Amino acid sequence: MQNTIAILYDFDKTLCTKDMQEYTFIPRVQMTSDVFWAKATDLATEKKMDSILAYMYLMLERAKTARVSIKRNEFVALGKDLEFFPGVETWFERMNKYSEENGIQLEHYIISSGLREIIEGSKIYSAFREVFACEFLYDSDGNACWPKNAVNYTTKTQFLFRISKGALDISDDKTVNRHTSRTALAIPFSNMIYIGDGLTDVPCMKLVKSYGGYSIGVYRTPVTDEVKSLLIDKRVDFLFEANYQEQSELEKTVQKIMLSMKKNTELKALSEMQRNTLS
Repeated sequence: MQNTIAILYDFDKTLCTKDMQEYTFIPRVQMTSDVFWAKATDLATEKKMDSILAYMYLMLERAKTARVSIKRNEFVALGKDLEFFPGVETWFERMNKYSEENGIQLEHYIISSGLREIIEGSKIYSAFREVFACEFLYDSDGNACWPKNAVNYTTKTQFLFRISKGALDISDDKTVNRHTSRTALAIPFSNMIYIGDGLTDVPCMKLVKSYGGYSIGVYRTPVTDEVKSLLIDKRVDFLFEANYQEQSELEKTVQKIMLSMKKNTELKALSEMQRNTLS
């Protein structure tokens, strides 16, 4: 598996154009996005609560108040309404074809603070080897009752180690914590490409980059100073508009990175050139 390359993606605002709850769920519980997220933030602050657990709790409370079904299949059904950045829906097929033509084994993974259930209902779910995201536990009547998994900006990093060691079962703590020599890794960090959109992805971006992989920041125009700082402060190797279309700068750069990983060469000079342009 040492020749396998993994592309790891955040989901909200990286592949889809906004937070996944904003397409259908939040309007369905009779709220605006601004109000929903403000209430989630206030709840987290007031109760000194993890912000991800706060939004998950608020989803259940608002659904009950609005008498909206909170069964798993209802959450999965929300995935059909997601809208993706240009080129996303054909990106995986194109990347897989390019990899096959160049003798590369490629795997795609999601590491997201959004809901796994909604991702499962999306058009692109089948493209991923595994999806690590928040998820609800369901009671005997099939209703969401408790957070099964909660993924925040720092817990995201555990999934890099899981992917690296091949410990994809979240309940398997022994394998992920066991010492593993580099030659025994399923996918070394140096064979990883992480794509995310902002500060919540920084721990993963920094970790991948520090161990020889590549991190890419994506944004929707216009690019902000906060986003530019990801490249200027060397938290990412590259920064591109969230355009996944054929022959986009993002596509061409990811292809170059994959070839460099196969040949064990580096693209750090190209990264430094883009950083100097923004500085």
